[in-house]
Amino acid sequence: MTNFTRGQKGKLADLGLNGPFAVTLDIASGSMEVDVSCFGVDAAGKLSDDRYMVFFNQKSAPDNAITVDLNGPRSTFQVDLSRLPASIDKLVFTAATEQGSMRALGNSSMALGQAATFAFTGNDFQDEKAVIIGELYRRDGSWRFGAVGQGFAGGLAALLKHFGGSEAASSSPAPVSTPAAPPPPPANKISLSKIRLEKRGDKISLDKRDSGGYGRIKVNLNWNQNAAQGQAPASKLDTGFLGKLFNKPASRSGGIDLDIGCLFEMSNGSKSAVQALGNSWGAYDRPPYIHLEGDDRTGSISSGENIFINGTHFDQIKRVLVYAFIYEGVPNWAATDGVVTIEIPGQPTVEVRLDSDSQHAMCAIAMLENHGGNLQVTKLVEYFGGQGKITAHQAMDERYNFGLNWKAGRKD
Repeated sequence: MTNFTRGQKGKLADLGLNGPFAVTLDIASGSMEVDVSCFGVDAAGKLSDDRYMVFFNQKSAPDNAITVDLNGPRSTFQVDLSRLPASIDKLVFTAATEQGSMRALGNSSMALGQAATFAFTGNDFQDEKAVIIGELYRRDGSWRFGAVGQGFAGGLAALLKHFGGSEAASSSPAPVSTPAAPPPPPANKISLSKIRLEKRGDKISLDKRDSGGYGRIKVNLNWNQNAAQGQAPASKLDTGFLGKLFNKPASRSGGIDLDIGCLFEMSNGSKSAVQALGNSWGAYDRPPYIHLEGDDRTGSISSGENIFINGTHFDQIKRVLVYAFIYEGVPNWAATDGVVTIEIPGQPTVEVRLDSDSQHAMCAIAMLENHGGNLQVTKLVEYFGGQGKITAHQAMDERYNFGLNWKAGRKD
């Protein structure tokens, strides 16, 4: 692997990067929240096509030329330069914060596959709120990498302005004025908004953008896959579903295994669950219009676990209770560094963090409800454990009045 220093440049072909590869940003920010982005800019250094900004609110570019998986301190961009149009001359990778400054960073790095790495720390910066880490750019018919490491005074919004992008305007009504000639079609606008529901009971109501409903709603559970690495290995005894139900001490035979699932109630009164236990995967194109994508048993999938809700049929859904369950690997939720994001096309990303030190295995995360056709999201973050013959699932069910029948089980 080639170790780049600030200002150093090199051809990707000389690094053996002749096809698609990963660009991995490891940002040691501690408790400071840092947002990473990739700006695809033209020869003038401007974001002339907002679709080529890839970040937390837009995780892929056209034709999947650039995609990103955000996983705590590690962000992995998959880059296929051959899929970029000729108008994109450079990919600029950045990190920004609104909470502190880049001088607070620990040992951080940018890696190009297994071929090259560029290391940097907070000692390289002062009070800047953002940093342009590195860039991939065209020169004389070939792609090259440049290690930049340049501090930037503003945060993400300032970076967007620097690269010529346009931020989505607020939804306040426009003043009444004398009719004029029709304006030109508006350019695409980037929404930098991200809604974090901080306290239990916090709500956000999201209006439908058009008659097509809410589109493809993605509920993602992600966690720090390395959180339990410092624990000593143990046998499989007292692990898994039964052990967690009755609050037996956690032991680790592999990585952290968190499961996402949901209870749902349809507008016609039918109720059930979508979860890995019992292989109740649901369905996207037919009732209940809720589908669990898969079960990450090892914690090795950087994108975590996903539930997809078919928002075009949201009128048939009354409520969805999203929950997560510690199946194996850590003693409490704070150790998971878990986060749930709810992504709805055309809407701000809604984020709920799982940061309690509760040792109960079950966490009711959020309630999605149909209120007069509008989607309301409420933060719950309430924890449940099994007691006697009452499972954690049943305790949560009774708390929110779903009335399902439960029995203990395991994942096969």
